[in-house]
Amino acid sequence: MKKRRVLKNIIKRRRIFNGRLIKLYSQRHRFPGGYIGDLEVVIHPGAVLIVPFLKRDKIILIRQYRPVINSYIWELPAGTLDKNESPAACAKRELIEETGYSADNYKRIGFIYPAPGYTTEKIFIFEARKLKKVEADKEEDEVIRPRVFYKKEIENLLKSGRIVDAKTICALRLARVI
Repeated sequence: MKKRRVLKNIIKRRRIFNGRLIKLYSQRHRFPGGYIGDLEVVIHPGAVLIVPFLKRDKIILIRQYRPVINSYIWELPAGTLDKNESPAACAKRELIEETGYSADNYKRIGFIYPAPGYTTEKIFIFEARKLKKVEADKEEDEVIRPRVFYKKEIENLLKSGRIVDAKTICALRLARVI
């Protein structure tokens, strides 16, 4: 695996906000070609997203209330990495928390940067197979209802504009559901 070259183009960085989840910085940056510009950068710990296959053609989606947009949306289970937590461990924890299922088989199928114009967030995407029903361990601030869908139903939800979560759409494509 090739190592990615890290550009050392940050001239100056000042923390604006230090939250529980994110940190916001004002950053002076030297671009390739010499231009110097000011950026606002959100530092995020990273996250995982899981495509849980109950069977070959059955996938679990969750209907989750998202207070930032004041709406319920259909999405795949996902969550933020805890400090020093591996993506695989996070995927196992989040699947149980959000769906009430565990899996015997996890496979990392890719990753995405959901908004590389302003955040460092990297989302690791996993498939989960050979699911077993367990007791869900939901967080207090999560309003979630899992539901099993056939692949065709998911395609229809997407075509009708009822799946609007970008990370979910990317993961469904990577897992060849759509």
